[in-house]
Amino acid sequence: MNHFYNCAAALAVLMVWTGVLPTSLAQTEASTTETVLTVGDESISIADFEHIFLKNNRDSAITAAALDEYMELFINFKLKVQAAESLGMDTVETFQKELAGYRTQLARPYLTNNELLEELVQQAFDRKQEEVRARHILISCSADATAADTLKAWKRADALRKRVRNGEDFESVARSKAGSEDPSVRDNGGDLGWFTAFQMVYPFEEAAFTTPVGELSSIVRTRYGYHFLEVTDRRPARGEIRAAHIMIRTKDGADDAVLAASETRIGQIYDLLGQGIPWEELAMKMSEDASTSSKGGELPWFGTGKMVEAFENAAFALSSDEQISAPFQTSYGWHIVKRLEYKAPATFEASKRELQKKVSRDSRSELTRSSFLENLKTEYGYRANATVLKTLKRITAKQDSALYPGHPIAELRAQDKAKIILTIADETATLGDFVNYLNIVKVRNLKAGVNSIIDEQFARWSDKLLLNYEDVRLESKHDDFRLLMEEYHDGILLFELTDEKVWSRAVKDTAGLEDFHAAHTMDFMWDTRVDIDLFTCAGSKAVKAAQKAIKKEKDILTFQRDYNTEEGNVITWSEGVFSQGDNTWADRVLEDARAGVIPTKSPAFMTYEGGGGETVLVHVKTVRSPEPKTLAESRGQVIAAYQDFLETAWIDSLRSATASKVNRALLHSLAD
Repeated sequence: MNHFYNCAAALAVLMVWTGVLPTSLAQTEASTTETVLTVGDESISIADFEHIFLKNNRDSAITAAALDEYMELFINFKLKVQAAESLGMDTVETFQKELAGYRTQLARPYLTNNELLEELVQQAFDRKQEEVRARHILISCSADATAADTLKAWKRADALRKRVRNGEDFESVARSKAGSEDPSVRDNGGDLGWFTAFQMVYPFEEAAFTTPVGELSSIVRTRYGYHFLEVTDRRPARGEIRAAHIMIRTKDGADDAVLAASETRIGQIYDLLGQGIPWEELAMKMSEDASTSSKGGELPWFGTGKMVEAFENAAFALSSDEQISAPFQTSYGWHIVKRLEYKAPATFEASKRELQKKVSRDSRSELTRSSFLENLKTEYGYRANATVLKTLKRITAKQDSALYPGHPIAELRAQDKAKIILTIADETATLGDFVNYLNIVKVRNLKAGVNSIIDEQFARWSDKLLLNYEDVRLESKHDDFRLLMEEYHDGILLFELTDEKVWSRAVKDTAGLEDFHAAHTMDFMWDTRVDIDLFTCAGSKAVKAAQKAIKKEKDILTFQRDYNTEEGNVITWSEGVFSQGDNTWADRVLEDARAGVIPTKSPAFMTYEGGGGETVLVHVKTVRSPEPKTLAESRGQVIAAYQDFLETAWIDSLRSATASKVNRALLHSLAD
C-alpha cells in the first residue's frame, strides 16, 4: 500500500514523540508563509510543508523529483483527512479524548525549562563519575510542621552544628543525648558510607557534592527534617560488578568457639577451590546463603551502596573476571567472592536517556518547573494582589473550621468576591474564583494555620492557572508543536477512515473479494511445482522396500510403521506439493525437471545422497505447470491487492471531487 506516512496504517504519526524538531531550513520571513499547496479550501505554507517533508525524509537527497513524488502523497493524505472531517469524525467524543491524551503527553517538554533540565542531566552524569563519603546529623521535622515547630527543629540542628564547629567530635555529638535523630546513628555514628547521585534525596546530595572534604555543610532541609553533614572523603566511581559468593554465616553474639569454627570452615572451602573443585559445586553444597547457593552463589549486579562496605571492597578489589578473593569477614559472616563481570561507569551518550528519566522523576525536576514558572511570570506580567489575599485571611481566621472538609468558607460580600486577586497578561482571576477553588480542594496540613494554608494553596492555584494559560497557547507560540498536533490529529483520522474504507472492508467484503479474485486470477499464480513423496532411508535395503511399496500402491503410512517396527526406524516419510524454495529435495527435483532428467515412466524415482550418509528417495508423482491459485490458497495476497485497488479507487474519487493546486516553482525552491 502507498501511504503518506512511512509505515502501514499511518501509525508513524501515533508514536509518542517527545523531542522538539529544529526549525526548517533558512528562508525569508515572507517566503515561509507563502502557499505551496491548496487542497479544497485548505492552504499549506511552504514552511509547514518543508517541516513535514524533512521529518519524513531525513536522510534522502532533496531533489525536484523527490519533492514532486512526496507532494502527490501529501495531497492524497490531505484529501483523506478532509474526507474524515466532512463526515464529522473529528467531533466524535472518543477521537477528542484520544487526541487530548496525546496532547497532554506531547505538551510536557514545552511546559518545563528544558535548558535547566539539560544542565541537571549533565550535573547528574558528572556526579555519577564520583562517590562521596559523608556523615550527618538529623533533627526530624515533617513537611507539614507548623512554623513554630520548624523553627524549633532548625535551632536544635544549628546548636549541634555549632558544637561540632567548636571542636567536639562529630560522632560523639551525633550519639549524644538530644543528638541526631537518625535511628541508624546507634550503629554508624552518623556515617552514611559511600554514595553517588540519586542515592540520597536531592537537597542532601547537593550539600554532599558541594561541600569540600573535611568541612561541614550548612543546614539542609529535606522531607526528613534538618541535616548538616561532614564530607569525609571522595573517590572516582567504581562502576558496577556482577559477582558470586560463598558464605559461612555467623550470628550476632556467637561465642569465640563458634566464630573460630566459621573461620576454619571458610578456609577449608578456600583450600578446596585451590585444589580445583568447581566453584558451583562448592557454592551449592557449602554456602549458607540460601538465596544464592542454588545459583552457584550468583548475586545481581551491584555498585556502591548496595552491599555492606567490606563486601564491596573485596569484590571491587578483584581485577579480572573469574578471579577469586581470599576469605574475608563482614557483619553477616565469612565470605569468598568471585568476580563474574565488570562494567565501568557509562558514557554520557549511553546513560543520557536513563539520566533524563531519573531527573524527571526526582525531586530536582521541581527546579525545572519552578524556573519555568518564574520565566512565565516575567513574560506574562504576572501580578498577585497581596492586599486582597490578606482580606481573605482575615475573613477565614474568624471561621474556626473554614478549611476543614465539608466546611466551605462563608459567603463573601459581592464586592469582595469581585476583587481581582491575580493577573496573567490580559486575563484576571477574582477572590471569588480562588475561594471556589479552596472550597473543593483537599487541604492536608490543617495544623499549619490559616495564613500558611492560604499562602500554600494560592501558590498552587496560581501556578496551575499560569501553566494552563501557557498550555492553551502552545500551538500559537511553537510552530513545531502546532505541526506535531496536526500530525496526531490527522493521523488518527486517517487511520480510522482508511480502516473503514480500505483495510477492514477488504477483509469483510467477501463478495467483493471473490469478484476481485475472479477478475484477476492470472495475478495470483503458482510457479512450477512438484507433488512428491520423500523417504529418508538408512541403507539401500530401505530404499528398495520403499520403491516396492510405491509400486504395489501400499498405504505408505502403514508401510512405514510396519517396516520400522521390524527394521528399527530406518525410514522417515513425508509428502507434499512444493514450489521452489519450500523444500531442499523438492528444489533438487525441480532443477532436474528443468534439465529434463526426471524419468517419464511411472512411478518416477529420483535418489540423492543426504548429508549424514542416508539416501533420500523421491517419488515424483507429478510436475505441475504454473496454474492459478484458488482464493483460499492466495487469500492474504488477494486481500492486500484488493486493499490497493480500493485505496486507488477511493483516491481517484477524492481527487475528482476536490481540486488541488501546487506552486511547483516554490516547491522546487526547496531542492538542494
